[in-house]
Amino acid sequence: MMNSDFSLALIDGILTQRELADTLLSCNEKASAYGLVLTAQQAMALANTQADMLKKTGRIEFGSGVIHKLILAFCDSPYITQINYEDTLHELIDLFYSFKNETLDCVSDNALIEYMKKEFNGECRGSLELLAGDALPALVRKLNERRGADPFEKMEITDD
Repeated sequence: MMNSDFSLALIDGILTQRELADTLLSCNEKASAYGLVLTAQQAMALANTQADMLKKTGRIEFGSGVIHKLILAFCDSPYITQINYEDTLHELIDLFYSFKNETLDCVSDNALIEYMKKEFNGECRGSLELLAGDALPALVRKLNERRGADPFEKMEITDD
């Protein structure tokens, strides 16, 4: 009995991953205008990365999560080419969930993605290492300085 329950849960998980992969493939319509296209295999790999990061960071999400938002936000970056597209997306997923936790959810998903894109295309000049090592930690420091008495207060990211 327990074995069939496990199989059902596994099948449900695979179907969910396939649905997410299909959602990611639908982003090809916009991204292809910038020369970027995901294959079905790449979309499944990205869905697996999201699942791994959710587990690693102890987070849960409903729906397709943020991968499609990352794709749509970053597809017009001058620093992303078809050659580095998938690898860049895997890293952006990792960074997003890691820093979402580090900011204690004080920043909305959309605001964090917007900040990541602005820094990636700006000061970081397409460097994921600078984004991870400088720009995102600077955001965390900035939020910690502003946080005040309520660590769970939602904050807007502004340029001071």
